Amino acid sequence: MSKLTKYLLWAVLCFSMAACGTLPRGAAIRAEIVKGSNTPEADFAVYPVSKSFLPSLTEWPSTGERHYSWLSHSHGSNAQIIRPGDTLDVVIWDSSENSLLLSPGARNTNLSAVRVSESGTVFVPYVGKVRVADRTPDSARELLQRQLEAVAPGAQVQLSMAEGRFNSVDMVSGVRTPGNIKLPDQNFSVLAAISASGGANAALKNPQVKLVRGHNTYRTSLNRLFDNPKLDTRLNGGDQIIVEADNRYFLALGATGTENQFDFNRDQISALDALSIMGGVNDNRANPKGVLVLREYPASALSSGQRGPRKQRVVFTIDLTTSDGLFSARNFYISSGDLVLATESPISSARVVFGLVGSAFGLLNATTN
Repeated sequence: MSKLTKYLLWAVLCFSMAACGTLPRGAAIRAEIVKGSNTPEADFAVYPVSKSFLPSLTEWPSTGERHYSWLSHSHGSNAQIIRPGDTLDVVIWDSSENSLLLSPGARNTNLSAVRVSESGTVFVPYVGKVRVADRTPDSARELLQRQLEAVAPGAQVQLSMAEGRFNSVDMVSGVRTPGNIKLPDQNFSVLAAISASGGANAALKNPQVKLVRGHNTYRTSLNRLFDNPKLDTRLNGGDQIIVEADNRYFLALGATGTENQFDFNRDQISALDALSIMGGVNDNRANPKGVLVLREYPASALSSGQRGPRKQRVVFTIDLTTSDGLFSARNFYISSGDLVLATESPISSARVVFGLVGSAFGLLNATTN
C-alpha cells in the first residue's frame, strides 16, 4: 500500500473522530438541549423533576387545555313537572243533567292537545286561564277540578301530559342512538340519558361528557362520572349532552420505542405513563438520565405575583436512574401538547466512532495484505 493511501485513510479516520458531534443520530444529546439555560439571554428555563420541585409545580398555572367546571348531583321530584310547551289532554266527566260543559246525552268532554303557554297557563271553558306550570300532572288535575266546581259541582277531571321542549333533553352525539329524550321525572341524570341512548360509542378514547345548559358549558370525563356518583348531575329540560373523544395529546420523539402523537387514554397521564404508552426508551440509544419534557406556558404565567416558571419555554429533566427520579416521574403529569423527548446517549455516538475506527483499520489491513 502506498504512503498516499495510508495518509488518506488516516485522514478519513481523524475526520470521523472529529465529527463525533455531527454524526447521524436519531435524537439530540441532553447537553445540547439544555446548553445555555443559565445565561441571561436564554429564552427557556430548565427544571429537574424531583420530590422537592413537585410541590412548587402544583402552584403553577395550567397549560395546554381549557378547563371546564362540572355540576354536582342534586335531588329533584320523582314525578313529572309540567313546563311551558307541554301538551295536556283533559277529559271532564259530569253526571249532572243540563251540564254546561257537556253536549246533550254526553257523559264527558275532551279537551285534546291543549298546549301550555309560555306563561305556563291553559285555557278552560267557563273557567278561563289556569296556571298549571311547575305542578305535577296530578296537582294540575286537582286544581282544574276545583276551578270547575263553580259551574259543575260534580265534575271530575282526568289529565295526561306529553312532554314538550322544556321537558326533554337532546343527546347530540357520541352515543349509539342520539336524539331527543323525554324526561320521565325530575331525577333524570346524565348517566341515565347516556344509558337510554345505548351508551357511549366504544371507539371513543377516554370519552368526555359535555353538558350545554343555556349559555354555560360544563365538561368532565365519563370515567369520572362512573367513579363518583355524586357527579352524576340531574338534567334540566332543554339541556344538550355531547359525548366526544378526549382531544388532548402529547408528542414522543427521540430515542423512544415509538415516535408519534399519542392521545390521552385517561384523565391524567404521568411521565411514567407517557413512557409506557410510547413504548419506553431505546435500550441501545437512549440516555436514561436525559428524558426531557418540553412545555410552553402562556405569557400570563410570567405575570407579577403569579407563581410560575421563569420563562415561557420550559424544559423539565427526568432522571430514570434514581429512585427519586422514578417516583417523581410518576407524580409529574403531562399536559396536552407536551413533547416527551428521549435524548441520545453520548455512548451511542462513541460506538459509531469506534465502528468507523474498526472499519478503517480493517481496510488498512486488507490493503496491506
